[in-house]
Amino acid sequence: MNEYTPENGELVWDEETSRVGRVMDRFGARWLLRPPGGGREWDTRGPLRPATTAEKLSMGVALANARSGGEAP
Repeated sequence: MNEYTPENGELVWDEETSRVGRVMDRFGARWLLRPPGGGREWDTRGPLRPATTAEKLSMGVALANARSGGEAP
């Protein structure tokens, strides 16, 4: 069983979608996450775990690439 409970604002790895997200809220067994660079929120049942340094860096590189290509603000 996953005993980890993240705080709002924390960067987590969503194993359901294989994405890094920022915790926005929790509703019962579901979590509301948002991409770290902004964008559309998604909900998940997880499981969630803290994002690793490598996952945070990978997300940062992807965001920088999207911005340089005009795909993100």
